[in-house]
Amino acid sequence: MRTAERLVNLIAVFCIVSWRAFWMTMLNRSSPQTALTDPEIRLLDHLVKGRSGDCSRRSTLSHYVIKIAQLGGYLARANDPPPGNTVIWRGLSRLTDIELGAAIGAKFYGNWK
Repeated sequence: MRTAERLVNLIAVFCIVSWRAFWMTMLNRSSPQTALTDPEIRLLDHLVKGRSGDCSRRSTLSHYVIKIAQLGGYLARANDPPPGNTVIWRGLSRLTDIELGAAIGAKFYGNWK
């Protein structure tokens, strides 16, 4: 962070990540493949266990947005408002870290399931 060029690069990365967080919070009903990769979907299904009655909502992006928000600290109680951009940002950041760790682990120890 000692040069302006590094600061510009950091701001550019933050803009992309914040756009993705904002975009995911605004999309409500669409296929999760429009916003998430297959490894991200598998990791979310493995990490954040849903309720037993969630089978009908499994294919919607809103289901996975809630899971990402839960990684960011969202409690997902019945009367909670929808997750905001900050909690989505935290969840995406954590999901990225977990995805990198899973990729590195798969490289050294084989595929995870």
